[in-house]
Amino acid sequence: MDINSENVRSQMRKGLLEYCILSILDKKESYASAILSDLKASGMLVVEGTLYPLLIRLKNQGSLTYRWEESPQGPPRKYYCITEDGRSLLTEMDLSWNELVETIKTLKS
Repeated sequence: MDINSENVRSQMRKGLLEYCILSILDKKESYASAILSDLKASGMLVVEGTLYPLLIRLKNQGSLTYRWEESPQGPPRKYYCITEDGRSLLTEMDLSWNELVETIKTLKS
């Protein structure tokens, strides 16, 4: 894989990251390092420096909220959860994603 193809993959991942985060949080509330683990387990390579600004942006736009919870190991954890606005955004993203996939399938066939 050359440098250009890695750049293309990176840009595509960044574009889908908000969608992935909302999808994770739609199933269960979670804290940042667990979200990172879920993303990595699914093959989405993300670093903390990319995740935190997205979580802040999603919170500031009203798609997420958070609460603090004591951790059995170490400092308290900030648990993020999706809001009703976040669920509405996720529904729109689902529709857009499905349309995009169908468009690509049509173009490639």
